[in-house]
Amino acid sequence: MSTKKPAAPKSALAGTDTLDRTNTNAKLDSLEKFRSDATEQALRTNQGVKVADNQNTLKGGARGPSLLEDFIMREKITHFDHERIPERIVHARGTGAHGYFQAYETHSVLTKAGFLQDPSQKTPVFVRFSTVQGPRGSGDTVRDVRGFAVKFFTEEGNFDLVGNNMPVFFIQDAIKFPDFVHAVKPEPHNEIPTGGSAHDTFWDFVSLVPESAHMVMWTMSDRAIPKSLRTMQGFGVHTFRMINAEGKARFVKFHWRPAAGTCSLVWDEAQKLAGKDTDFHRRDLWESIERGDYPEWELGVQIVEEENEHAFDFDLLDPTKIIPEEVVPITPLGRMVLNRNPDNFFAETEQVAFCPGHIVPGIDFSNDPLLQGRLFSYTDTQISRLGGPNFHEIPINRPVSPFHNGQRDAQHRTTIDKGRASYEPNSIDSGWPKETPPAAQNGGFETYPERIDAAKIRQRSESFADHFSQARLFFHSMSKHEQEHIIAAYSFELGKVEREFIRARQVNEILANIDLELAKRVAQNLGLPAPKAGTVEVRQTSLDHSPALSQANLLSGDIKTRKVAILAANGVDGAAIDAMKKALMAEGAHAKLLGPTSAPVTTADGKALPVDASMEGLPSVAFDAVFVPGGAASIKALSTDGVALHYLLEAYKHLKAIALHGEAKQLLDVLKLEVDAGLIVGTDATLFKAFFAAIGQHRVWDREPKAKAVPA
Repeated sequence: MSTKKPAAPKSALAGTDTLDRTNTNAKLDSLEKFRSDATEQALRTNQGVKVADNQNTLKGGARGPSLLEDFIMREKITHFDHERIPERIVHARGTGAHGYFQAYETHSVLTKAGFLQDPSQKTPVFVRFSTVQGPRGSGDTVRDVRGFAVKFFTEEGNFDLVGNNMPVFFIQDAIKFPDFVHAVKPEPHNEIPTGGSAHDTFWDFVSLVPESAHMVMWTMSDRAIPKSLRTMQGFGVHTFRMINAEGKARFVKFHWRPAAGTCSLVWDEAQKLAGKDTDFHRRDLWESIERGDYPEWELGVQIVEEENEHAFDFDLLDPTKIIPEEVVPITPLGRMVLNRNPDNFFAETEQVAFCPGHIVPGIDFSNDPLLQGRLFSYTDTQISRLGGPNFHEIPINRPVSPFHNGQRDAQHRTTIDKGRASYEPNSIDSGWPKETPPAAQNGGFETYPERIDAAKIRQRSESFADHFSQARLFFHSMSKHEQEHIIAAYSFELGKVEREFIRARQVNEILANIDLELAKRVAQNLGLPAPKAGTVEVRQTSLDHSPALSQANLLSGDIKTRKVAILAANGVDGAAIDAMKKALMAEGAHAKLLGPTSAPVTTADGKALPVDASMEGLPSVAFDAVFVPGGAASIKALSTDGVALHYLLEAYKHLKAIALHGEAKQLLDVLKLEVDAGLIVGTDATLFKAFFAAIGQHRVWDREPKAKAVPA
């Protein structure tokens, strides 16, 4: 038998002179006709039809509902919905929990929805929190919008309130959603960056789409780096309707308010956590529920009578706008408590399917053009991700009320339907299942009979044209430190953009129209000429400041569930540790004892104390505050321990409360730090009182200018 190896197949490019670039390129072109370069090409559908308007869905009038016949929008979103299998295209990384919702009282004047009628009834819920941009393996603490989706398992069917932790969105019309997500996702040539918006394609898009200005401002704020999922607000984003039993309809906007208050990480802390604990948010939620610190939110609505639809200086249907709480206060409806973790992540958190179109009698839609597109998109994408149209039969999605219809077969069908008729009307199975007239007791769903009298048109309503006034309102409503963080965020993100003309466009055509000082500061940080004026006329609005927008005004007023690190070495004052633990427990807070290693430490009176972890094992970024008890030997050891000193410097840099007890005061000289409102020294109960007050303020914001100079 011959041992000679067969000749390798001859490449189409074999023998090409390496210097013959023209010839090589020509051969490549002939081989790779499938490659696409859209430069100087008309925008067309996948069927080759030229697109005249890629900005607006086809609607019944400029403010009317979106139309099913819009083949351009449906093709675009259908393709987008099926781009990722099986991972979600957006909100891929998430975590969930079970719980219940309970109304405060009967809300029959507002709505006939059954779960809002009986204050003694607990409606089961499943909530999924998520990031938007990154894949399943990305970090929890990246700068990003957070999804806040709630599935109510009501006795009338499932109601999905699919929202975010920000009350507005980047675009006004759903036809632009694929464009926005493509821009914010990792760039297609190198799949970089993962889960971040600090890159060219995102800023190119938003600088060319001024309707995004308000949402980008929220995303550059501290709202985009929440401290925990338990301290996030949630919003339904869109304007919905609620209808009562008499057929009276009102517009509403949904709000979730956390009982733990609303607060965020600082940027350096968020970045370090992304490396030290990728699962920081999901771990916090899981552990909180396991130890009985059940997260809680209050559900409320802003209510607008139909006759007041046009009473504002913005359009109620515009998803890039809020209704300031000072204009329309929030009416509380009830509370949601999360009290049970999933038994299986994949079966529950990963397979749960939310759709804005899942509503119950008493709740209905508005003509918000972004909402209208979502009603199509979410169901469509679940079909691909969950393997077919029977995703409602997966246990986590199955309603608690029965469901009967003529829908049959397809992939993953688990219901075994009896009878011969799979159509309606029928006489074979005595006509069942039958329609339920709306007027009947517990009647069927009836769409609100909104009058539509308009031409079919692709057009944005003129009432959607103001893109900067609410971004300005948000910025002007921030505290000083929040404004500084926004300036720093724009500077950091735009500093990652390679193309200077994109940076300049964002500064001159977007930021300068929001706030000139903001634009000048960011321009200075980027080395760009400072703009002298905006490019559009400033629209005057009825409100120039909204305190409800600042997180500085949204703290809980207590220290429940806060986490305190206690640093100790051999020779520590054991009595001080016991006193602090008892005091924290009385306030509903938690302490972890940390040593130089995972070995027990010995108190000054010779007792062995087991530690919860080493200081390296649970870094300062995992805690809200730090307590150092006295004990001469312990403080001497910590004073020469680089890990312990870094621990305190990092907590100081991140503006956290630090209490130094007894001999621990010596650490001030070692660290070259000064006492402030959150860096407290003492030996008696006054130390605890001041320490807890500082923790309750979340951060020591007055320290921030000094902390920037501290290496950590």
